[in-house]
Amino acid sequence: MALSYAVLGAGGMGLRFGVLLQELAGSKVDFVDNWAPQVDTIKKQGGVYVSRDHENKHLVPINIYSPEEYAGDPDVFIVFAKQLTLDDLLKRSAHFFHPDHQYVFTGMNGMGHIEKINKYFQPEHVLAGTCLIGTVLNKAGDVDFIGKSGAGSINVANQTEKPDAVTKQILADFTKANINPHYNENFLGTLWTKLIFNSVINTLCTMFEIQMGQFIDYQGSERLGKQLINEAFDVAERAGVKPLSTREEEWRTIHYVSAETNPLHYPSMYQDMHNDRNTEVDYINGYIYETGKKYDYEAKTHDFLRGLVHLAENTRKFR
Repeated sequence: MALSYAVLGAGGMGLRFGVLLQELAGSKVDFVDNWAPQVDTIKKQGGVYVSRDHENKHLVPINIYSPEEYAGDPDVFIVFAKQLTLDDLLKRSAHFFHPDHQYVFTGMNGMGHIEKINKYFQPEHVLAGTCLIGTVLNKAGDVDFIGKSGAGSINVANQTEKPDAVTKQILADFTKANINPHYNENFLGTLWTKLIFNSVINTLCTMFEIQMGQFIDYQGSERLGKQLINEAFDVAERAGVKPLSTREEEWRTIHYVSAETNPLHYPSMYQDMHNDRNTEVDYINGYIYETGKKYDYEAKTHDFLRGLVHLAENTRKFR
């Protein structure tokens, strides 16, 4: 069966998924965004400018709408909003939600988004993924796919951990789109695996305004990374969550993605900081720390890094 899609949150990752589904899988894809400059610019241009590793910039025609304008009924929503703007996007989009038959896939960073999505959709229709894919929104209407074609992969799980026919078709479409999905039946473990990844690479690259390849080039990167990984795994174990990887495998993934697949990538938290937006650190390092406190465990390094990121955010007003 052919599925239609609507991307909610047409930023860097939303555009990458939607454009690849449209171009490689032949899917019907609409885009909905609550950032007016993005919607207005893409409409004026007649599409979005797409590059790959800063080269071959070209215009890709897409259909984009504000939430108030959109009246479609897609089979699947692909949600890539920021944690801090998700509530607004969902509320403004609720008029075209039909939870009896629509599905949702989200690959957002951090934690807390599933609970918000569950207010509008049935858990058995909600899928989540962890995306090891680098993408940069250069400016409104201009996106850069980082890594060669087919670079990166995602892990996908159903919230109810019971795959159905629609899930299998979504995976088939993602495969055609060269997104490289890997399915498993460990929902929270899937989310935590990317949470731990981001708690290392997103935060440290943001603090020092560096690319992933520049981080991994530092001879002490393994020591720094493993300190954060070990604290996060300590929390996960206390919370009864089993990530998809072991502690050592998590570090090897960080090393491989940083050195081989996305060395030129500035993580999304850096992009937020660079563009004077508040970061998602409370939903990443902060979430790990706050979860640990529930089990009488303090992930102190994560809490310290959260404070440093907020300090950096605060200093912007003195520029």
